[in-house]
Amino acid sequence: MSSFPVFSGFVRPLRRALWWGLCAACWGGAGLAAAQAPLPTEIEAALTRSRLPRESVSLLVTELGNKRAPRLALRPNAPMNPASVMKLLTTQAALDLLGPAYSWNTPVYLDGPVRDGTLQGNLVIKGQGDPKLVLERLWLLLRRVQGLGIRQISGDIVLDRSAFDLPASNPADFDGEPLKPYNAASDALLINYRSLVLTFVPDPAAGVAHVQLDPPLAGVQWTASVPLLAGDCGDWRTGLKAQLSDPARLSLAGGYPASCGEKLWPQAYADPASYNARAIAALWQDLGGRLGGQVRDGRVPAGLKPVFSLASPPLAEVIRDINKFSNNVMAQQLFLTLSLAQKGVGTPEGSRELMGQWWRSRFGEADAPVIDNGSGLSRETRISAQALARVLQAAWAGGTMPELLSSLPLSGVDGTMRRWGQGQNGVVGAAHLKTGSLRDVTAVAGVVHGASGRRYALVALANHPQAGALRPVIEALIDWTARDQNLSASP
Repeated sequence: MSSFPVFSGFVRPLRRALWWGLCAACWGGAGLAAAQAPLPTEIEAALTRSRLPRESVSLLVTELGNKRAPRLALRPNAPMNPASVMKLLTTQAALDLLGPAYSWNTPVYLDGPVRDGTLQGNLVIKGQGDPKLVLERLWLLLRRVQGLGIRQISGDIVLDRSAFDLPASNPADFDGEPLKPYNAASDALLINYRSLVLTFVPDPAAGVAHVQLDPPLAGVQWTASVPLLAGDCGDWRTGLKAQLSDPARLSLAGGYPASCGEKLWPQAYADPASYNARAIAALWQDLGGRLGGQVRDGRVPAGLKPVFSLASPPLAEVIRDINKFSNNVMAQQLFLTLSLAQKGVGTPEGSRELMGQWWRSRFGEADAPVIDNGSGLSRETRISAQALARVLQAAWAGGTMPELLSSLPLSGVDGTMRRWGQGQNGVVGAAHLKTGSLRDVTAVAGVVHGASGRRYALVALANHPQAGALRPVIEALIDWTARDQNLSASP
């Protein structure tokens, strides 16, 4: 993607449009002016120790709700790859366009009558992009089917995945790691993130660790136990000597250190195209149900009405999973839902268009980002520190500020920030920040809570082969921003 296309904006009240335009000009001009100011001593020292070239770094700290010049700025207008920090933009756009109470519905249809506990026909499940159709909720859906008096299905279980129109993809395309859960592809009927979890439970009396597979997958065998090993936990995954590329058998030829205790190992499934069918068939059987046909893809027959729909948690809850744990596939589901809700079908092109319109309706033409898939798992995405700060300023002034802020990881407390801010100068709980990390990319953006009671938008981005060296700079930046007691009163 070499450029960001121009789209027409949404119709908004003139007063609101003028307000955003004035703010954009004010913040943009302030950012340019402050870019030449020297950095605070401790930030300058941390940046020097990092050995990162200045041209690979972008930093910005500006007070929220205040139009004066930023407290700190270094290359604030430079377009940068933000990695998963892009989720901040996607989730704020979704809060604006869909609303915090938005939920996804997965309708279920009976294509035939029910007689004596048997559905004389097909059961049809239509995916509508639910990002959180996890194992527990799939179980509830099938239990509701049984609540209709159905114990046997004479026909098929048909899965309608037509709500998204997506190009073919290979999970290895991004980084050659097809079994990493973050590489799972979007799907209109996304069941359990198309991932599986191996749970290892040591049994010292038997000298083994028992292995459990969730969800159960029809036709898939796995090693049910492995020998317990002595020694430190260390790199326990390597010691298992796992062979997980065979869709029909998950093999573990090694052992498991007893010192590890109970551990979970999430993995993407080697054959994502068959995942839904295997998961539903196995769970239906576990519930005591019988199936005369098969689980297959198809469409809802014309004119058929749903017998019930399974509703997802609201968007305000879903974005907590997306941002706190940087869930890529959930972010991409949300991104595609933007065009599904507006156009009737979710496509990457349609969602990029809608996010472009959203940006221009809120912020005008300035600082327009390059948007790829909404998750930041991309080498094409670009956005400046100033643009991210403007999003945070807009969120802070908007009605959904509490929803967005509570979705961001809290430094030293939870999510991807759990291990941050705990050093000698760390301030636990001082910041709500979205993190981002890819090869050659380290990034954070969010809100720092100052000791004075002021709140600040903080953005830090590095695009460099040694981008991880930015982390001590970020920690120093958080600490410096939070210690603002001596600032003069705002004008």
